[in-house]
Amino acid sequence: MASAVVHYTASALTDRGRKRPSNEDAFGLSIEHGVYVVCDGMGGAAAGEVASTLAVAEVMRFLTVRPGTSPLPIEAAEAVTIANEAIFSRSQRNQKLNGMGTTLVALLVEDRHAWMVNVGDSRGYRLRASHLEQITLDHSLVEEQIRAGQMSREEALRSPLKNVITRALGTQSVVTPDIFELETEPGDLFLLCSDGLVRELDDSVVESLLRLDLNLEEMCSRLVDAANEAGGHDNITCVLVRAEA
Repeated sequence: MASAVVHYTASALTDRGRKRPSNEDAFGLSIEHGVYVVCDGMGGAAAGEVASTLAVAEVMRFLTVRPGTSPLPIEAAEAVTIANEAIFSRSQRNQKLNGMGTTLVALLVEDRHAWMVNVGDSRGYRLRASHLEQITLDHSLVEEQIRAGQMSREEALRSPLKNVITRALGTQSVVTPDIFELETEPGDLFLLCSDGLVRELDDSVVESLLRLDLNLEEMCSRLVDAANEAGGHDNITCVLVRAEA
């Protein structure tokens, strides 16, 4: 029996939040090419905004004009390498941008195949049959200690090191992304987000919002509004991608 053909729809929204003076998040999407990206920049002055914007631009540029001679996950890793080199090189040339970096989470889809790519603590989720699953693994000190059994989740929430990222684009000359391969089914809903969303909202709250009978644009607004109502301590960005028959 032939597999059902799927196509994808998407929507995105970014917001400064209630506490930050500027928005250092960035996103990009191309339904035509099946590429969706969220980046959360870091660095003094406007450096975080420069890093995230540059990362999105480089990844989108490479993956929307890719020659297609290599498997998509290999080209995704190459796109991350190119973005990392661009940010690192820019920071080396401009002292004001020294040390800037950005997280990255991306979703790449090709027919019924999908890949989640991440560096840092921006996250990728999949809602399937009303069950929300975090696909990516945070590259943060406390999350790595939790996975190693060295810290409880309650201790992580109180830890003064909870903002420490262990992997980011642009802070080192070389970075390795995690890549997760998935099979998609009609009805799957993917969420890419910066940590400004999930630091304010538990996964159970995110799941309940994603289960609402809303279009993707309205759903993005509900997620951002809920994060702001919960405190809005950081920039908030979400990209939603739905697989449809």
